[in-house]
Amino acid sequence: MARITRRLKDWAAERRSIGLLGQSVGFVPTMGALHAGHLSLLERARRENDRVVLSIFVNPTQFNDPGDLERYPRTLDRDVELVGSLADHILVPEPEEMYPERFRYRVTETGESLALEGAHRPGHFDGVLTVVLKLLNLVQPHRAYFGEKDRQQLELVQGMVKALHLDLEIVPCPTLRDPDGLALSSRNSRLSPEGRARAPRFPRILRGAPDAPTAAATLQSEGFQVDYVEDRAGVRLGAVRIEGVRLIDNVPL
Repeated sequence: MARITRRLKDWAAERRSIGLLGQSVGFVPTMGALHAGHLSLLERARRENDRVVLSIFVNPTQFNDPGDLERYPRTLDRDVELVGSLADHILVPEPEEMYPERFRYRVTETGESLALEGAHRPGHFDGVLTVVLKLLNLVQPHRAYFGEKDRQQLELVQGMVKALHLDLEIVPCPTLRDPDGLALSSRNSRLSPEGRARAPRFPRILRGAPDAPTAAATLQSEGFQVDYVEDRAGVRLGAVRIEGVRLIDNVPL
C-alpha cells in the first residue's frame, strides 16, 4: 500500500531517504479522480523505476472558470484504493503549501500556449506549467509520465523541461480509450447517461472528417459546442462541450 504524505516538510524528509538509497524515481502527476488511463501511466512507471510517486492535487491556478474548479471530481479514498501497490508514495499537498506566495511567481510560455487550449482558457497554461515545475522540484524524479490525450500540455511540458535545463525524462504515454472510442477522462464521470452515449461521436468525427472545418461543422450540427478543431503537424486536435462538460481529444491524420 502506498504511503500518503500531505505536508511538504514530511515529503522532503521522505525524498531524502529515497535519495540515500540511490533508487530511480518515476513520477505521475494527476488531479485525482483516477481512471484506467492514469493506472496505465503508473504501470509503466512501475516497470521502469525502483520507486513510483503519484501526486494528487487539484491545481486551482489552471482553472479560468471557478465553477469548473468547484465541480471537478474529488475522490481521494477511491483513488488510493485503486492505486494499490502501483505507487510507493502518494503526495497530496494543500494549496496553501503549494502556493505560499499566492501565485505571484509563475511560469509563462509566450508562444504555443496562446493557441488552442490557451486561446479558450486564458492563463490555463501558466497554472499548468507552474504547478508541474513545482512538483518536479519537489519530487526530483528521473522520469515523469504524461498522457498524449493532453497533447498541447505534453509538448509545453517537454519544452519547459528543455528550456530550463531540468535533469529528467518526460515520457509520453498513449491515450487510453473506452471500447466505444471515447478517450478516458476524469470529466467523463460528469456526463449523464445520454451525454455519455453521445460523447463518442466526438473522436469519430475528428477521425472521419476530411478536414478540420468539416469536423467542426459536423460536431456543431450534432449538438456539440465547439471550442476549436485544428490540424497541426499531422494531428487533428479538438475541444468541445457537451452538457457543460469540456472534452478534449486528438487523433493522428
